[in-house]
Amino acid sequence: MKSKKQGKLPQRILRQEIRKLLQANPKVRFNAKQVIRLLGLGNSKDSVHAALEYLSEDAVLVAMPNYKFKWNNKQQHSSRLTIEGRVDMTRNGAAFILTNELDDDIFVSASKLNFALDGDLVSVRYRYQKRSSRRPEGEVVEILNRKTDLFIGTISVLKKYAFVVPDKVNMPVDIMVQLPNIGEAKDGDKVIVKIIKWHDENNRSPKGEVQNVLGAAGSHEVEMQSILVDQGFELEFSPDAAAQAEALEAGITPEEIAKRRDMRKVPTITIDPVDAKDFDDAISFQHLDDGSFEIGVHIADVAHYVQEGTPLDKDAYRRSTSVYLVDRTLPMLPERLSNGICSLRPNEEKLVFSAVFTFNNNKQITNRWFGRSVIESDRRFTYEEAQERIESGEGDFAKDLQQLNRVAHMLRKRRFKNGSVSLESKEVKFTLDENNKPTSVILKKRKDAHMLVEDFMLLANREVATFIDKKGKDEQKPIPFVYRIHDLPDTDRVVDLSLFARELGFSIDPGSPQSIRNSFNKLSDAAQERPELELLLPLAIRTMAKAVYTTDNIGHYGLGFQNYSHFTSPIRRYADVLTHRLLDKNLEKSYRTDKAKLEQQCNHISDMERSAKKAERESVKFKQSEYLNDHVGSEFEGMITGFSDHGMYVQLIEVFAEGMVAFRDLDEPFREKAGGYRVEGVRSKQVYSVGDTIMVSIKDVDLQRRRIDLDLVD
Repeated sequence: MKSKKQGKLPQRILRQEIRKLLQANPKVRFNAKQVIRLLGLGNSKDSVHAALEYLSEDAVLVAMPNYKFKWNNKQQHSSRLTIEGRVDMTRNGAAFILTNELDDDIFVSASKLNFALDGDLVSVRYRYQKRSSRRPEGEVVEILNRKTDLFIGTISVLKKYAFVVPDKVNMPVDIMVQLPNIGEAKDGDKVIVKIIKWHDENNRSPKGEVQNVLGAAGSHEVEMQSILVDQGFELEFSPDAAAQAEALEAGITPEEIAKRRDMRKVPTITIDPVDAKDFDDAISFQHLDDGSFEIGVHIADVAHYVQEGTPLDKDAYRRSTSVYLVDRTLPMLPERLSNGICSLRPNEEKLVFSAVFTFNNNKQITNRWFGRSVIESDRRFTYEEAQERIESGEGDFAKDLQQLNRVAHMLRKRRFKNGSVSLESKEVKFTLDENNKPTSVILKKRKDAHMLVEDFMLLANREVATFIDKKGKDEQKPIPFVYRIHDLPDTDRVVDLSLFARELGFSIDPGSPQSIRNSFNKLSDAAQERPELELLLPLAIRTMAKAVYTTDNIGHYGLGFQNYSHFTSPIRRYADVLTHRLLDKNLEKSYRTDKAKLEQQCNHISDMERSAKKAERESVKFKQSEYLNDHVGSEFEGMITGFSDHGMYVQLIEVFAEGMVAFRDLDEPFREKAGGYRVEGVRSKQVYSVGDTIMVSIKDVDLQRRRIDLDLVD
């Protein structure tokens, strides 16, 4: 009974299909090959086996001998199911629970959140309503992990106690503070408060203590700190971690050098932004006697200094990433490490983890070496300096940079030939005055020097993951590892996008993952010649899945890689620290860590990465809002980028900021058409489409909410 051919399914949908198959045949034992045949899948055997293992670890299936699995008949089945997910609260207090296991988010009303807050990891009991199966509804039954215990708000000091009213819209309760715990705070101050006891069934208000007293609301400093705290990032390192960082020995002993490959004499450079201080990657280049050449990717050996289980390690794991706001960096590691001991500064001996590749004259890789080494960088280049040498061929290291650039072009060409997707979002950069007020807004430009570094980092990340994956396959037992995966696009969204793109004269084929990939690459090229197609690029990005960290390797769709990890930025990403530790233990022999624990770490790192991205976007929005706050009443040309129930989103072309024209401010109601890419006036039949250029004026700017209200100019 072979099913209709389904093609390659994303892991989430694949697990659902496997669950249905085995539940319908509870007495039959299946292996991956049988599942592929019965479901008509295009997924690889490894991918299907990973899904079966995942379901067995979740107690949905039972693992049997000979790599077979059967339905777990001892599960508690009912019309109400329980699942884990993250809380995504709305402004009205209700929430959606985000989970990878279901196609739809679970709606939870405010009365059924049971004190869960935005970003918390919760267990939710849910069911599909009989009247409509479009979206499951549920109730939070347990809070598994709080996203943060730090909040920013305004303190009110009374005679017997104080309370803090949080700025965060989706923190719906005030925080009680006993007077001995308010520190130097005075009535009306803006403060950071730490929760010391969460509310229970008998007390709706959590208790807290004031940690910091800030300035006035709306000021630059307060807003930047608020953005970080709201996303769950602590502003200071723990005293133990700070003390450990200060006590670290900066020098390198001869004994340590003797344990490593000595590459101090090999010409080595770094290429980074002009304002960078943490140089975590370097590239070396040398010709070999047989006519081949060797390129080394050298990465700061953070794991040598940050030992597992130490205060530094615990703080780094909690943050999991550095956060880059418009005017500052909140580093994952104390500056003594990130900007000093670990940073690959020129003319200083540094400990690194290296990936060294030998290329023949056809630019084919003939040998790979991974291991710990010691280097001494000869030159620190900014991107602009490196680009000038690539273009002119003059100056120190010019010939080496040109050769590196040629190899990078070859790597890029092969990557796209093998399935990489060329979709890039625009990055905004501000010029700030001495008071950190924005004076202009510009777009960052990417040239060969930027892509050269990117291509070699991608190479190292891919090859490290491939080494571990192959080692596990050779031993017929997977090695738990930190993979960076990217699932297939949402086909329904691609279909909607294809209908809209057709009206602009561009064809997108949503028939298969490969046809989608080809269409998106053609779109990226076409947009260079036809500016009106540029608006499709961010829409195409929205159809794509989010890349995450996991132990279940399903490949990276966007890059077209079967194996991919993060190895190249351990100063700013904890995932890379884990990668270094696991790779080092698997170089000479095999090492298998606890997969369940590693998956838990991957989930936390992915969550913190999302929080960091959100913080970075919020800092950009604040600066855009601050810039436009001085231009209330001014008119700007804008492009419609989307619609909601409340209005149309418009991106201001000159400053790249997005605001909203509210439907309530227009003369008539509007209804949605064409899959959400167009609206039409009920009476006038006036049509507005995504991509239309319109004139708007700045109606109002809310700095605290980073919201820009626009008026339509006739």
